[in-house]
Amino acid sequence: MEGIVIKSTGSWYLVRTESGDIHPCRLKGKFRLKGIKHTNPITVGDNVAFELEIGSDNGVIHKLYERKNHIIRKANNMSKQTHIIASNLDQSLLIITLAFPKTSLGFIDRFLVSAEAYHIPAILVFNKIDLMQGEWAEIVDETIQRYQKMGYVCLKTSTLTGEGINALKDTLTNKISLLSGHSGVGKSTLLNYIEPALDLKTTVISSYSLKGQHTTTFAEMHPLSFGGYIIDTPGIREFGLVDFEDAEVSHYFKEMQPYIGNCKFNNCKHINEPECAIQAAVNEGAISIERFSSYLSILSKEDIYE
Repeated sequence: MEGIVIKSTGSWYLVRTESGDIHPCRLKGKFRLKGIKHTNPITVGDNVAFELEIGSDNGVIHKLYERKNHIIRKANNMSKQTHIIASNLDQSLLIITLAFPKTSLGFIDRFLVSAEAYHIPAILVFNKIDLMQGEWAEIVDETIQRYQKMGYVCLKTSTLTGEGINALKDTLTNKISLLSGHSGVGKSTLLNYIEPALDLKTTVISSYSLKGQHTTTFAEMHPLSFGGYIIDTPGIREFGLVDFEDAEVSHYFKEMQPYIGNCKFNNCKHINEPECAIQAAVNEGAISIERFSSYLSILSKEDIYE
């Protein structure tokens, strides 16, 4: 039998067949002996083959089909291992609140670099737009303009006013989409709004820390009544770009790509080398200081949590 993994809880996986039947499955023993560097050999979105155990609806996964893509993060703050968040994605959406709670530009850039590296189209969704009044509204608009100039699709959404909800729905239709972002940015509330049958658990923001509480424990794929799937992920603090060489990082900043190869030195890291085309573009305003700062923080292996 064949199906797609719609939920992973560590040692057990829920696999949905083409007919819509769902079977709890475990891995065949040899999967754990292949020296896989990731903490999870199977992830949500994987296409697998499995056999039912005799007299049971439970199955044993014995084959993982080739992935078209995947996206990872560090397993935890101290670990060098990686955790695969999801695979076989059509697009990834980052849900952002520039306040209440704060999503930093550094975090956004780290997400975009990961998406670029793993060939997954990325969309930025600026949520809770009803709270962004006055100066905050200007900051949101300036931020959106900056990312749109780079070629990224940006949406504004609010479940309170309904702004942008139809555009978001159109974006998700007939696609396999990863939704991610800090805890508290409103992922589950957004999903419940566009697909009430999901009835995902939500919590309020802590008035003390102005940060959200985790409401999603495991990544899970949900079918959408209007076509497509969304993968809701636990609120994550950082993407660990652990597989990247320093020389690769600039290739995943869209606005830096036209300047690559124009530096004096072939191995230029674009930090303080003479006659660097990317540094010149920063000085001329063609590349923003904020994005260049994100680039430098990734090179220095700084973890951006806020």
